[in-house]
Amino acid sequence: MRTSVKRSLASADAVRSAAVVRAMEGRRGADVDTADGVRRVVKVAGKFLRAVEVPGATEWAARARNLHLLVSFLEEAGLDYFCVRGTGSPRLPCVAVPARLRARFEELLRLAFAEYPGYVGAGNPVQLRPGSAAASWRALREKPVLRVVWIVCDPSGNLVFGAESGCEIEFWDERDGTLVAPRPNKVATEIPADAGRCWGEQKRFSVVPGLYTTGHARTVPEFLAALPDDHLFPIDVVYTWVDDSDPVWRRNRERARGHLTSSGSGELHEQAANDSRYTSRDELRYSLRSIHQYAPWVRDIYLVTAGQVPDWLRTDLPGLRVVDHREIFADPSALPTFNSHAIESQLHHIPGLSEHFLYLNDDVFFGRPVEPGHFFHPNGLTKFFQSKALIPSGRASTDDLPVNAAGKNSRGLIAQQFGTVISQKMKHTPHALRRSVLAEIEQVYDKAHRVTQHSRFRSPSDVPIASSLHHYYAYGSARATVGDIRYVYVDLADRLAQRRLDNLLARRNFDTFCMNDTVTAADPEKQAHMVATFLDTYFPVPSPYEAPVQARRSRPLPSRGELGVTTP
Repeated sequence: MRTSVKRSLASADAVRSAAVVRAMEGRRGADVDTADGVRRVVKVAGKFLRAVEVPGATEWAARARNLHLLVSFLEEAGLDYFCVRGTGSPRLPCVAVPARLRARFEELLRLAFAEYPGYVGAGNPVQLRPGSAAASWRALREKPVLRVVWIVCDPSGNLVFGAESGCEIEFWDERDGTLVAPRPNKVATEIPADAGRCWGEQKRFSVVPGLYTTGHARTVPEFLAALPDDHLFPIDVVYTWVDDSDPVWRRNRERARGHLTSSGSGELHEQAANDSRYTSRDELRYSLRSIHQYAPWVRDIYLVTAGQVPDWLRTDLPGLRVVDHREIFADPSALPTFNSHAIESQLHHIPGLSEHFLYLNDDVFFGRPVEPGHFFHPNGLTKFFQSKALIPSGRASTDDLPVNAAGKNSRGLIAQQFGTVISQKMKHTPHALRRSVLAEIEQVYDKAHRVTQHSRFRSPSDVPIASSLHHYYAYGSARATVGDIRYVYVDLADRLAQRRLDNLLARRNFDTFCMNDTVTAADPEKQAHMVATFLDTYFPVPSPYEAPVQARRSRPLPSRGELGVTTP
């Protein structure tokens, strides 16, 4: 197989050259500067297709751009349309056009695609055809639902947004003065043909982050109303972060460790305070990029630190706030702390934090577009994700790994409260939490909560409040359900780590993933290079939270002309 791959790679340039010439309609040279940007040829599902290079490209912006372009063409031509919600593709924007206007619509889109090269298709999976070719429209004439897409890529070519980020078109037949949808939706499949149109923000039909605005589009009132499965509550994100290279922080840690030993409190477990537990490889930068790229519905981001701030972080940006431990610890005498369990026990004290929020370590990333429904039910119930890994039996002891001791303590508290015995650990995913549940836990388990808060390093008495206890307590009190998410965990110390990262990069088929190491690497420099190369390739687009001057290979944010979205 390796020999076959090498042979294919050796001949790839010649094959690509011929395909590029065909895709660019006979023009030599893959990159062409045009009024709408640099046009390139990219490979999508084994085919070479034409795309526009957009600095700062994101999946949500590609979707918003497709809707924006389509609506702009329809408005300019004066064709009737209305935007639809609740279709079979809940993530994709959808525009309805009366079937009697189909011929005019096809003519309009063929002209548009001739000027702005793109594709049209149908089916599952969608088979894309050149949108400027009359033959493409003839072949699709019997299809009541189409997908249109103007493909976008970022300058690195590592991100390509095609059919999965397109815009759908439905052709509604008219019967006895009523327009009838060609497929089910959750709102209205029949409306009067003369129903009045109203205006709604395009972001109602294609979500964009709160920092950005989009234009308006026509719809009917029914499709502007809130639905029972809409997540109407704000969702924030909380990170805990530490800069292990900070000499002040390191001196404080060594002083606290020395005091612990001299006081006769016993030796720490080797994994309770080893350097790998605090090592930072700039993962936070890329985790923030993953939010910007794949979770545009997040409201505010809080970074909880020991008075530290990454030098590349824009702290003046709305929607981002750095929170010092001193702001949230109920008992300041518990500081300084070097125990993530202690810090997690205080997250619900963050001023301004929403009731519903996601808690992430900086080594957790979103790997593809995710929705609020991955983590929360529309009625506010949280979801948690159980691992196949089990909590060892028996009581917690000093011989236990810190994670196992904490799991055992959580098991004891849940058994005491609900009479059930938990056995499964949690996956290393974003944790969906509620402030009210965390506050209740602080009262119900007052002693265990206080002991955890005052443990400066991980200890056998810790309780994993945010990563385990909250989920089982909320489940036992009918405020959480077991969820399901496509997730992968990569142990960076494993000999197969490089292969797993390569597979992850090639497929991009996980909702979330975690890159973790709990032991010091044999070759730290090699491991750091492996991680940096992977993260730079997987998340090449800087987020707005990075200071442009210091961000590596920083690129400007997309303009309205490029994406149909703009900052306030």
